Amino acid sequence: MFIGIKELERGKLDFEEVFPPGSIDFRTREFRQAAPLTAAGSAELAGTEIHVVGRLATRLELLCARCLEPVLHEAAASFDLLYRPVKSITRDEELSLAPQDTDVGFYTGQGLFLADVLAEQVNLSVPMKVLCNPDCRGLCPRCGANLNRERCRCGPRAVDPRLAPLAKLAERKKQGE
Repeated sequence: MFIGIKELERGKLDFEEVFPPGSIDFRTREFRQAAPLTAAGSAELAGTEIHVVGRLATRLELLCARCLEPVLHEAAASFDLLYRPVKSITRDEELSLAPQDTDVGFYTGQGLFLADVLAEQVNLSVPMKVLCNPDCRGLCPRCGANLNRERCRCGPRAVDPRLAPLAKLAERKKQGE
């Protein structure tokens, strides 16, 4: 769906859209959309700025940060965004951002695509670290075994030769106690 300036000049534009998995380019391989994305809201023109308010919900499939198993994550977000024309930025003067400027996006041409707005909001809703469960044991760094499902196949770990003097010191301390 295209949110165009010409259409917004006639009045507020309400939207209620459903985007099936694969229809939005999130520009990342960190996750995939596992369920339809539903979005509802409105867009209106405020001078030359486009004001978009709404909410979205979908389910994403991410990888556990420790064991790399797939994890389903419910993504839901509300948004209240302001978009200014990119030509409103003067290139010759030095700019400094005020706190309210960090909530402003920019558009080129005659408007913006709702899918781009939603992709940005979904990316912002993804947690920094996802775990399949809080007690996830992860992967063995040497053999790659998933320690949640199987025992490590590496056997006893050899001491790093650079740390051997410290290991000897620790052993002597244990014997002295």
